[in-house]
Amino acid sequence: MKTIDARGIHYQELNAVIKDLFNAGKNEVLIKNIQGQRYIGNGIKGNYKIVIEGTPGNDMAAYMDGPVIIIYGNVQDAVANTMNNGEVIIHGNAGDTLGYAMRGGEVYVKGDVGYRVGIHMKEYLDKKPVIVIGGKAGDFLGEYMAGGTIVLLGLSVYNTQKIVGSYCSTGMHGGVIYSRIPIDDYKLGKEVKQIQADDNDMKSISSYVRKFCSYFGLGYDSIMDRRFVKIYPYNKRPYKNLYAY
Repeated sequence: MKTIDARGIHYQELNAVIKDLFNAGKNEVLIKNIQGQRYIGNGIKGNYKIVIEGTPGNDMAAYMDGPVIIIYGNVQDAVANTMNNGEVIIHGNAGDTLGYAMRGGEVYVKGDVGYRVGIHMKEYLDKKPVIVIGGKAGDFLGEYMAGGTIVLLGLSVYNTQKIVGSYCSTGMHGGVIYSRIPIDDYKLGKEVKQIQADDNDMKSISSYVRKFCSYFGLGYDSIMDRRFVKIYPYNKRPYKNLYAY
């Protein structure tokens, strides 16, 4: 694995070095001392691995198509923006708009996430994006969600009312949100229903939780100790009555 010390390196230079290494035949890169450099992994296509120590800046893994990025630290905003494929594994917390318009791949966050996570998330051809959140989420989780899966575990939540902020699933017209802790109805959008997850749902959840536990060294049984709830839209065109024909 090639090691890069990113201390004091401008993000444009750093990203050029990463791409040059991959073009030269390297498959794995370790980047130390990241301090807010943006756009890491953007648009990279292929079977590569990037390991990051520190706090990467905005729009990491945007349009990424295949690589795995592992971050030992927190991340800033808009991670996995319109990501096509690959995995992002975050051993910390994530900022706002994680997974914006994400259309493929998987993101695993050990801790909490900010506002508008999964906004405009969608499915693209055979790709179905997934976001698994170990802690709690801010306002507007799954806003305008059109496809994909969000799994909200709430492992750090002691007050169950705080597993998610306000306006969860507002405008949601596709995809599904699974929550380990039921969400207060007043926090949900008017376009969705909340029901108990069935056996098929639990099977799907189980596969993502197993990966989550393997990445972060957590106990599977202690997380899958209950039946989750399922939040899904019951109308694919919730605002059609607002438009004239």
